[in-house]
Amino acid sequence: MFFTALSGCLLLVVAWLVYTLFIQPLFSPLRNLPGPDARKGIIGLGGHLNLVLNASLSKTTHEDFVAIYGRNVRIKGLGNFEDRLLSTDPAVISYVLNHTNEYQKPWQSRRIIARLIGLLASEGEMHKRMRRVSSPAFSSHNLSDLMHIAMNKAYELRDKWLTMLGEPQTGTEVRVDDASKIDVCHWISRSAFDVIGLAGFDYNFSAIQNEENELFLAYRNMFEIVVSRGETLWDIACIYFPWLELLLPNEKTRTVQRSQKVINSIGGQLIEERKLRLADSEKQNKTGFRNSDVLSLLIKSNFSSETPPSQRLSDEEVLANVNTYFFAGSDTTSLTLTWILYLLAMHPEVQNRLRAELYTLPKEISRMPMINENGDWRHLWKDIDELPYLNNVVRETLRLISPLHSSIRVAMKDDEIPTSDAIKMRDGSVHHGIKIKKGQFVHIPVESMNLDKTVWGEDAWNFNPDRWDNLPDAVLEQPGLYNHTLSFSAGPRSCIGMKFSLTVIKDFLYVLLCNFAFLPAKDDRVYAKNTVLMRPYVSGKFMEGSQCPLKVTRV
Repeated sequence: MFFTALSGCLLLVVAWLVYTLFIQPLFSPLRNLPGPDARKGIIGLGGHLNLVLNASLSKTTHEDFVAIYGRNVRIKGLGNFEDRLLSTDPAVISYVLNHTNEYQKPWQSRRIIARLIGLLASEGEMHKRMRRVSSPAFSSHNLSDLMHIAMNKAYELRDKWLTMLGEPQTGTEVRVDDASKIDVCHWISRSAFDVIGLAGFDYNFSAIQNEENELFLAYRNMFEIVVSRGETLWDIACIYFPWLELLLPNEKTRTVQRSQKVINSIGGQLIEERKLRLADSEKQNKTGFRNSDVLSLLIKSNFSSETPPSQRLSDEEVLANVNTYFFAGSDTTSLTLTWILYLLAMHPEVQNRLRAELYTLPKEISRMPMINENGDWRHLWKDIDELPYLNNVVRETLRLISPLHSSIRVAMKDDEIPTSDAIKMRDGSVHHGIKIKKGQFVHIPVESMNLDKTVWGEDAWNFNPDRWDNLPDAVLEQPGLYNHTLSFSAGPRSCIGMKFSLTVIKDFLYVLLCNFAFLPAKDDRVYAKNTVLMRPYVSGKFMEGSQCPLKVTRV
């Protein structure tokens, strides 16, 4: 009896494998789309994924694919049995990113993200509900209220680096000739934790000063799980069979569980405090619930009379929302700022020109100990935000090294995606759209879209902030929330915190460049690697983790 049942199960597994590997691919509508040959071997494990996702290969891969096959290419995914669509066609990308119900994040990605944070993993109506309640926290008015947080943390980082350089903290014009090598990635990351902690839930990690705060350590450990040294076969197996983690937990699993316990405990306390404060304010008929942090405004919006009860979030969803903001905001912001400093170090003429522009603002402000929360500093925020060359440098960095290398969506139903131009299929037929089956993946190569030489010019792979003063006409046709790039995505799921991130980046650049000069560190070759986001690593030191050492001197 047992062996009969076992034989039946094995037969079902074999039948499923035969169908998946050999029969189902014959009916793929993407099969007729031009694309590279299948990988060698019956299965072709890994398909073309390494070519399109590995940052050391992807630029040339995408350029070659477009030249040979056009802007819509059929690639192989996990193996020769899986067809995927890789597109650099603006019409295709715009369609996919704007039809968020029909094209969602794959369940594999959602499972990884949901394990840690929450909102990024939500889709459909749930995501719309969370987004609707979150929006007031990211209004322009509220951003101006949060600006002093970014400035004061920039001052704090300045003082920390001055101490490391062996100088008094403020009020001195003493110059030193000896530079110190500083891992700017490490320190910018700690600063971003502090900024997002205060702006997110009015909580000071004091990460610039030390790394001992319990909540900071919980978040940092979660980050390290996300960007650990590559996924193992066990990690991949746990995505598809999550019960394995419960059955055989490893150190990663235990770290996530410990971190979640701390985050949920302290986060729950913070939520209760804000709810009590809001209730007390309403009880006394006060309009003075003035907290500008995201958590406070989220709770206020959530319980507003304008929010129907059916649209309100639970405490767990509120915490997940803040966690999403924290994870997505601190990492992308710190990486962008790190890459800007790196590129300025590699291009001293650009750095000097930008510093000269920053000096057109009152220089003494960059040397202040701190700014008062209630002071008249809002004009400074506007002045910094409108500096033309600063904007060009930030735009160019986000174009050249977008934190988001690429994105993937999965079709939730059979569909036909409109294309910019007619496509000549492999069988010679001509089509004006691409048919796709439910469950098939669409790859959106953010890097390729941002570096396309036919769009941005022959120098598209070079760092040239001046390009933004005279953009080619082709750029204006590109989809994207931010200056015709996909660095902050596009469509209804574009980055809700973009303006805040840009404010933090510009404020830090103002303070740091008015106080320091940056040069490449001798013997340390920094390169970008796609580990969830585009992170800097030192050649030969990958196992030491993400880092970006630069020579830093006082100016």
